[in-house]
Amino acid sequence: MPLLALHDVRKAYGALQVTDGISLSVEEGETLGILGPNGAGKTTLFNLVSGDVRADSGRVEYAGRDVTALPPHQRCRAGMARSYQVPQPFGAMTVFENLVTAACFGGRQPERAAWETAHDVLRETGLLPHANRPAGALTLLNRKRLELARALATRPRLLLLDEIAGGLTEHEAQELVAELRRIKARGVTMVWIEHVVHALLSLSDRLFVIDFGRKLAEGEPQAVIADPQVRRVYMGVEA
Repeated sequence: MPLLALHDVRKAYGALQVTDGISLSVEEGETLGILGPNGAGKTTLFNLVSGDVRADSGRVEYAGRDVTALPPHQRCRAGMARSYQVPQPFGAMTVFENLVTAACFGGRQPERAAWETAHDVLRETGLLPHANRPAGALTLLNRKRLELARALATRPRLLLLDEIAGGLTEHEAQELVAELRRIKARGVTMVWIEHVVHALLSLSDRLFVIDFGRKLAEGEPQAVIADPQVRRVYMGVEA
C-alpha cells in the first residue's frame, strides 16, 4: 500500500482547470520529484495534498486513509509536513521558538519533548548558532533552512518540499541536497517540487511531470528527462 495516493484529483478556479485528473502514488521511503513549467499546477497539487485547498473531485489517501476532507492541521498531526516556496516563519519569534511551536502544535509533542526536538533539529539543519535570532532577520539560505526545520520539527512521515532550492547559490543548493539526503536515509518519504533540476535528479527515485494540470510523463529520472515531449514542454528544447 502506498503512503500517499491521489485518485483522479481535480481543482478549478472558475473556468481555469488547474489540476485535471491527476492520479499518482508514492511508496514509503520513496522520493518523488515533480517537474513542470510555471503555471503547470504543481503548487496547487501540493495544496490539495496538504489540505490548504479542497479538491473539487477525486480522492486523496494517506497511509491507507481517505483524507480528502481532512483540514491541514489534522493532516500535519497525522504525519504530513510541508515547506512553502516563499518561507513563512513567525518573523518576530526566534528560530528556536518557531521550532518549538511546530513541534507542539504540528507534532502534538509535550513542551519538554518539543524543546528537545527543537534542539535536535537546530543541530541537524545547521541553525543552532541562530537559535536565538528573530526568524525575520535570517538570510535567504537560513530562512529556507528554517522552513525545512519547522517541517522536520513535526516529526513527519511524509515531507512535501515546494521549490526549497529556489534562489540559492550552487554551493547552498549542494548543502541543502546533502541535508535532504540525510533525511531520506532516515526513511522519510519526500515529494519535491523543484526547478533546480540537477538537485532534483540527485535525490529523486522517480519523476512526475505535469503540464496544464495533467500528467505529462512519469518514471525513472534520466529516462523522463530524456523524453522528447518533456524536453520540448519543460526545457523548450526540440528533440
